[in-house]
Amino acid sequence: MLKIYNSLAREKQDFVPITPGQVRMYVCGMTVYDFCHLGHARVLVVFDMVQRWLRASGLQVTYVRNITDIDDKIIRRAQENKQSIGELTARFIDFMDADATALGVEKPDHEPRATAYVPQMLELIGQLESNGLAYQAADGDVNFSVRKFPGYGKLSGKSIDDLRAGERVEVDAAKDDPLDFVLWKHAREGEPFWPSPWGNGRPGWHIECSAMSSELLGKHFDIHGGGQDLQFPHHENEIAQSEGAHHCQFVNYWMHNGFVRVADEKMSKSLGNFFTIREIVKKYHPEVLRFFILRAHYRSPLNHSETHLDDARQALSRLYTALKTADAAPGAAVAPVDWHEPHARRFTQAMNDDFNTPEACAVLFDLAAAANRGHSPSLVSQLRGLAGVLGLLTRDPQAFLQAAPDSGGETTVEHIEALIAERLTAKKGKDYATADRIRDELLAAGVVLEDNAAATTWRRS
Repeated sequence: MLKIYNSLAREKQDFVPITPGQVRMYVCGMTVYDFCHLGHARVLVVFDMVQRWLRASGLQVTYVRNITDIDDKIIRRAQENKQSIGELTARFIDFMDADATALGVEKPDHEPRATAYVPQMLELIGQLESNGLAYQAADGDVNFSVRKFPGYGKLSGKSIDDLRAGERVEVDAAKDDPLDFVLWKHAREGEPFWPSPWGNGRPGWHIECSAMSSELLGKHFDIHGGGQDLQFPHHENEIAQSEGAHHCQFVNYWMHNGFVRVADEKMSKSLGNFFTIREIVKKYHPEVLRFFILRAHYRSPLNHSETHLDDARQALSRLYTALKTADAAPGAAVAPVDWHEPHARRFTQAMNDDFNTPEACAVLFDLAAAANRGHSPSLVSQLRGLAGVLGLLTRDPQAFLQAAPDSGGETTVEHIEALIAERLTAKKGKDYATADRIRDELLAAGVVLEDNAAATTWRRS
């Protein structure tokens, strides 16, 4: 049985869907005003892995990942760029989609944009006001009264009396309490606005996810996910809004992936130590980045360094080399996974233990070793099939092993093959010194030659 670490309960729990055989999952997506960074890549890949495993387990999944397309940061960036908000967000949605595709991330079933759900947000705010949990302040903003919601703090584990305004909680003299958070912001000059019962304005950040999730998944659903940085205040506030309006449990299982760290510090734009996906894939194949993310458990810190990425590249190359070697055998075509086979049972056990991808990846290496020893088409098929569940080893082995990142300084395929031809001529002429020099030259350039009876093949190291 699948066990999930539930941030709300602070323990691993058996996963029991609300509706047998069906899973409804919501994940907080991107705020689209800039290029996606490594932290975004982790969210995209982790929850893509989660939905893949749920589907592989025979469950019917409805996966929602939202897009925040109205926000203070978006407004500021559009003003700085002297372009409309629509132009800015459309541009970065396209970039986000391209990054996600490169990482092998499947599209969610629904990808709602906040600006399309303002009516649902207004309805939710109205319900909160009717329930005595929302009030309009003197400045025109509508705020949530935190102290009137008895369960506030249950996700973060914080006592309300000990809480201070968090990183994204606005402190405003117009509020009844500094911890109260905004549901509806009154219209400000030069900013977009929508009409509402409380005057022209725009939604607060937290209300967006409550409205979109309840509209698409219902008032009570199975899994809500996102980065650890969202646990407080964003997810805490989502619970308060949703349960305060609907008088029922909002979500059964809360999942949070760990921080990305650089030189033992949390990666953040404020520290200037963040890396965009586009920067990383200039040097490393996108699948290497996906593998790097999945080799760490989703709840653990992910330590970024080129050393770790280099190691991930070499490890993934070993898996592809096993496929390339074994694919020469007849009958190596991919067949459905045999879930009763010992490696598959170990893989299942690992994934059912709170999505333990490090152990699942270890199974792939054991499979690769066994395939290399026995040249077994069935084991090769198992390797491809199990890896495919994680979104790995989906490419042609030769193409992956010979691929060069778009860094501009790599030895071209044409140059490599010309040198191999030159080396072959030298060997035929028994000019072994020249042949050895060419091999060494290519090795220094990161190209490994592999001689066999049929031909000389090559891969990048």
